[in-house]
Order: sequence, then structure tokens, then C-alpha cells
Amino acid sequence: MAAARNIPVISRVLQDGTLVETVYDVLKSSTSLAIRSPDGSVRIADSFDLPSGGRLTPYSAANNLLVTGCVLLPSKVGDFKDLGDKEDLVRDVRAFLHRYVDLSPGFEEIAAHYVLLTWVHDAFNELGYLRFRGDYGTGKTRALLAVGSLCYKPFFASGASTVSPIFHVLDAVGGTLVLDEADLRFSDATADLTKILNNGTVRGLPVLRTMANRHRELNPQAFRVFGPKLIAMRHRFADDALESRFLTEETGTRPLRSDIPIHLPEALHAEARELRNRLLAWRFHAFGQVGPDPSRLVPGIEPRRNQTALALLSLVDDPETRRRIAGELVGEEARVLQERAASPEATMLASLATAFRQGSGAVSVSEVAQGFNQSLDKDDAPKSAKWTGWFLRTKLRLRTERVRGVYVVPRSQIGAIRTLARRYGVDVGGADAQDSAVGSAREARPLAPDARNAPVEKA
Repeated sequence: MAAARNIPVISRVLQDGTLVETVYDVLKSSTSLAIRSPDGSVRIADSFDLPSGGRLTPYSAANNLLVTGCVLLPSKVGDFKDLGDKEDLVRDVRAFLHRYVDLSPGFEEIAAHYVLLTWVHDAFNELGYLRFRGDYGTGKTRALLAVGSLCYKPFFASGASTVSPIFHVLDAVGGTLVLDEADLRFSDATADLTKILNNGTVRGLPVLRTMANRHRELNPQAFRVFGPKLIAMRHRFADDALESRFLTEETGTRPLRSDIPIHLPEALHAEARELRNRLLAWRFHAFGQVGPDPSRLVPGIEPRRNQTALALLSLVDDPETRRRIAGELVGEEARVLQERAASPEATMLASLATAFRQGSGAVSVSEVAQGFNQSLDKDDAPKSAKWTGWFLRTKLRLRTERVRGVYVVPRSQIGAIRTLARRYGVDVGGADAQDSAVGSAREARPLAPDARNAPVEKA
């Protein structure tokens, strides 16, 4: 009988509920498999035979990912008994973070629960990311090291890394991507990193990469990038959709606590390893018992932000803690709305609303351009009617029509304008949608003399 084929793994979830995790003893320089059976029993073994054939084996202790600490694993299965232990575990994780990194109290709670989320993230289909944003020297990297050292299979990388190994390690190892300097500008890797971040929040959205087999045949490969991620960066992403996927701590906004060590002591690594051992025991205990709880959605915030935060809130048992985290989310929403309110899109929507309030029918693009230009700073160059038409169609996705040689925004677009105005925090006042028949009749009327004589947007 032929020997079973060895399949090296870091972790595996089998269809019957068996969990297999590689543990790495740094002191003995050895690896083995921690196996949690469907009945809840746990054992340590050198290998695991699959029912379908093949034998799972742990990654070698000489593997460079493990030796260099690029990927951190537990050294054994720690102690975990009941739900009371979970409360103690959260407190100990938060105490660890408080010792080594200066976070705001609200975000410290979020980070502690996010650590737990990473260990059961595969029980959810949508995840948010944790981000530390600020100038250099404000503690971003320290936060990544402290929080990342407790996460599930953390993989440490930077924006300066070659992107190819990031794809391969995420696909093979999974776990938590810990990415420093994620906003490196003018880099060829920027687009690929953005793909990882955009696709990594939702299960089942791999990134396709062009590959060729040994016969030089085109053989694209789908890389799995779903999973939790910790990000440190100086600026914001230009893509608002990507921005909405983060729970963000702004670093450097207050003086550093005097009890924070300037240099990380060696004790941190031993403490983090012991906590990872306990977190692995919690994963074995909680897997199959956790999942999204829609009753914990936060009222009054955007659906995307709720989608991003639901997995985290589903793990928070204490109602008061959930209330505080919800308050942080509402504050983050307010900050985003404040940024949007200062954007060109918000200024354009305000100009549109004013034009519709002052008129009784369709509004000419030229009139909107005039209102927009009046809102610009004196040093800003005025925008033409042609540019305004382009902005309305491409940035706001509003429809314009050509009526007797003049481009207009029809009154039928007021519903879309109101929806956009709510998103950008713009008060549209009395620019209410009219009955469709009345609106059509008004749009059929001749344009006001000032609209007919205004500069025309060219086709």
C-alpha cells in the first residue's frame, strides 16, 4: 500500500468540523499539529490522516516564515474553560495593549475585541479592517507590532515589500495581514495592494493573477485574500469605498503616556506567545458557536459601515461595551460626513439645490457652474460649463439633457440629488421632487432668458 501523500499546512478546517492548527515551539525549534475534533477534544500530533487520502503535516520549523517571525503562531494550546474565561481573556488582551501602546480608550476596546475576531474570522462572510493613521513618529508601527502579535496567524509585511509573496503567503497561510506604510506613493505595487484590500473584506472574492504552467500555457490563478488586516499609513486612500472598510485610530493627536516604554522589551514576545496560546484554545472552544448577529447593527450609520462592524459587534457580549463601540462608529461616521461636506461633490450638490429652489423647471448646467464658482476660494480657477457637465455626469452620476441647444439637469433628477445630498451632508432645503406630470410640463417650458444667454456646454 502506497504511503499517504504529505500535505504541509499551517491550518485547515475540515468539513466535519475538525480544526487543525500548526503550533511552533520557538525554544525547541519544533512544530506539530494541534487538532480539535468535532466532539471538542484536543490533541497534539505529528500528522493527521485525511479521510479522503493524504496526510496533513505541519510546516517545518526551519521554514523562513516561522524562523524570522514573519508569521507568528502559538506554541501550544493554552487554557480556556468557559464564557467567563472569555471576559478574562479580553481584559488580559486589553491590559497587554495598554502596557505597550498608547491608544485612545475607545479604540483600545475595539482593538482588544478585534484581536478575538481575527481568531474566528472564518465564521463570518464580511470583515472590516483596523487602521492606525498619522505622521511618522506617532506610534503607528508600535501599534501594529503590539496588536499584530496577538492576532491569528499574523503575517508582517510593508508597502515596500514585493507584492507577489504577499499574494502567495495570504493564499497559503491565511490569517491576519499586518501591513506597514500601506500608502507608499508612486509605487508599482500600489494597485495590487489596493486589490488585496478591496477584495479581502468579503469571502469568495479572490484576486486573479496571470500565471503560466510549465508548458507556457496561460493558467490564471485565483489567490484568496479574505481575512482580517491591520494597516498603518500616513494619509487616506483616494478611493472612498476602500476608506469605508476601516476602523481608524488617528495617532499623534495627544501627548504620549509617560509609562509607555520607548523600546519594546523582550518580555513582550513571551507575553504575546502566552496570549496566542490562550486565544488558540478560545478558537477551539468558540468555533461553530459564533457568527453574525443582525440585532447588533448600529442604527443611524451607513449600511457599509454596519457591514464592516457587525462581525466585531457580534463578539462583544457586554451591552455597555457595545454601546461604547457603537459610539466610536457614530463618531467615525460623523468624521467621514464632515470630510464629504468639504468635498467638491458636496459643493456641487449645494449649487444644484440652490438652482432648483430658485427656478421652476430644469436647471441649466451653466447656472450650476455659476453657483459652484461663487463657492470657490478666490485663488481657485473658475470652472467652465463643460467641466461642470462632465462632473455632474461622471462624479455624481446625474443625467443631463440637451434642450434647444442648452444642457440642463432635468427636474426628474431631484430624487437622486436628495439621496446624494444626504450622503454628503448637504441641506437641499425646498428642492423637493414634484409630481412627474407637473415636472414634465415645467421642463417643456422655455428656459429663462438668463439660461438661454448663458455660456453653453458643448456636446
